Amino acid sequence: KLNEEHRKQYPQESDLDARIRNYELAARMQLAAGQVLDVSGEPEAIQKLYGLDRTATADYGKRCLMARRLVESGVRFVLVTAPAGMPWDNHSNLKRDIEQITTKVDQPSAALIQDLKNRGLLDNTIVLWTGEFGRLPISQHSNGRDHNRHAFSLLLAGGGFRAGYVHGATDELGYRAVEHRTSCPDLLATILHQLGLDHKQVGHFHHGRAETLTDAAVTGARVVGEILTTPVRIA
Repeated sequence: KLNEEHRKQYPQESDLDARIRNYELAARMQLAAGQVLDVSGEPEAIQKLYGLDRTATADYGKRCLMARRLVESGVRFVLVTAPAGMPWDNHSNLKRDIEQITTKVDQPSAALIQDLKNRGLLDNTIVLWTGEFGRLPISQHSNGRDHNRHAFSLLLAGGGFRAGYVHGATDELGYRAVEHRTSCPDLLATILHQLGLDHKQVGHFHHGRAETLTDAAVTGARVVGEILTTPVRIA
């Protein structure tokens, strides 16, 4: 009622309709979120699968389990972040920090993929596990690694991506990608393709210029068909 009364005061502002719908959607989501995000009723075996019974994995494991429940309830995009304070920027203490990270995230990450598969959800869900750059193969400060923009790896599962397949390789030093080089625009084009969207057609206006999400005319972005289970047919 309040929204309707407010709308009547500004009949010329058609954008208000969209804003009101967004507020109402947010309210409905808030009302449903409590039940969806409550993992206490999950079977003990599932909670152990995600590592909720261990201090090291409980935090990230709960996040992954909530992600599965969100997907199961129909949420179309879910972002899972790592717990605060994890030492991702390994300029020093690399061995110690990597061991800490893998102890916390490996089991829950694998559990999410396994659980989605067991429930028949993985084929229709894309799981992307990534950062934004790699690490140099040479030491920094004797026991760390600086950033490497020339090569890094990520994980894709489900959603029509090939299972158990490794695409690309670095040089013998682990410094630069040399085999099946794939750019970030390539990755985005491929994910959009799996969502049924042509990356050359999906765009927006930026400072008066029509731009596509991958700016393919400049970046040369392409769908990486080699990593997909179904051959790519693009007109």
